Amino acid sequence: MTSVPTASRLGDATVLVIGVGALGCAAADALAAAGVGRLSLVDHDRVERSNLHRQLLHRTADLGRPKVDSAAETLRTRYPELTLRTTAARFDAENAAELVAGAACVIDATDGITTKFLVNDLVVGLRTPLVHAGIVRFLGQLMTILPGTSACYRCLFGAPPEEGSVPSCQEAGVLGSMAGTIGTLQAAEAVRLVTGSGGLLTDRLLTYDALAGRWRHVRLRRNPACPACRHLAPPVAAGASTS
Repeated sequence: MTSVPTASRLGDATVLVIGVGALGCAAADALAAAGVGRLSLVDHDRVERSNLHRQLLHRTADLGRPKVDSAAETLRTRYPELTLRTTAARFDAENAAELVAGAACVIDATDGITTKFLVNDLVVGLRTPLVHAGIVRFLGQLMTILPGTSACYRCLFGAPPEEGSVPSCQEAGVLGSMAGTIGTLQAAEAVRLVTGSGGLLTDRLLTYDALAGRWRHVRLRRNPACPACRHLAPPVAAGASTS
């Protein structure tokens, strides 16, 4: 059987990026540069001046514009062959199935822990691979979730903390270069996933402390009582018998 070339797999792939802020700008640009053929961008927010030091697809001239429009314009200028779909709305239970349909994987580039639980639960429920990341101040983290196969975000963190008890990236601040570092790693995970090349950050959380200059891997395993993924069986391999 002839294998499909990596470039062809990337060119035929659709990746959904939820959030076009700090992480999403870095991830979307890196994915387009890598040759991913179609990007779907989802974000309900508009560009603010405080965003510009870390959200590098937006410019001063874009202040007040929907982030998906600003990001898409920059990406189209840099990568004319790229096919883009934009949705200026929150990712939620009403639009999740439509937005995820056809995506090879989803990039969670959202800000806010409660939102990340929502994205995890919806995307895992749709059995679509998810690349999670989070940044705050000098800290970043990353993991890849294969629904039914590896631990999900809720397996690791259980339930969202009380509202307001954990600051968002916007509230706590973040080193601008952290977004580039972690967002680019999200894109690399998506490229490996789409092409089937190399290992993935499944069942492990990669963390980076920029103040200490330290990377760390935390081993994970599925929680058999996880309300998001406990009912999901591993996908059946192509050609495998189901009898």
